[in-house]
Amino acid sequence: MPTQATYDDANLILRLYEWFGANFHAASLEDMQRIAPPGSQENAYFRMVVSYWEMVAALVTAGVLNQDLFFQTNGELLFVWERVRDLVPASRAMFKNPNAWRNLETVGNAFIKHMEANGPEAYPAFQAMVRGTGTGR
Repeated sequence: MPTQATYDDANLILRLYEWFGANFHAASLEDMQRIAPPGSQENAYFRMVVSYWEMVAALVTAGVLNQDLFFQTNGELLFVWERVRDLVPASRAMFKNPNAWRNLETVGNAFIKHMEANGPEAYPAFQAMVRGTGTGR
């Protein structure tokens, strides 16, 4: 039976995203193993964030969510895509799953094109911010 959500519930959800945004900077599977080893709470956080945005991206690719509206109202998916994109080829090879994170990749790349269409500086500035090399950090 569902219970009323508490401030502790909300705090846990916010900590999950804060952890990902502040602490997850992996450029390789070796980095991933160091930052979020299998069985750790950090690994659970990583899986929750990425699987959530893969699910949202699947709704966009299936046409359940309007892509243009999604791009106008959301930037977090692109933030997550920027943080994991370097891991995709090795992850797909390791798990022998060529479709791992396919929706996230599809929507992330479409989002990049959307940003570039609105101005050539928008995406590089966003990418620099996410990767910690921009002036906003």
